Amino acid sequence: MAEIVNLRQARKRKTRAERERTAEANRLKFGQPKAEKQRNRLEDARAQRAHDAHRRDEEKQEEGGT
Repeated sequence: MAEIVNLRQARKRKTRAERERTAEANRLKFGQPKAEKQRNRLEDARAQRAHDAHRRDEEKQEEGGT
């Protein structure tokens, strides 16, 4: 036989699960302390400077000819 399901309880369970997923997404999005955000920005800036430092200049390539 099939299992009897109370639709009211099933809807409530589904709503709770959706709210929990939304809450988890918000915790990930807004849950960083200010110091951690600042550290991440500094690390990103440092990585970008290191990447730019290894960039080849177009002018040097044209002058060298090789």
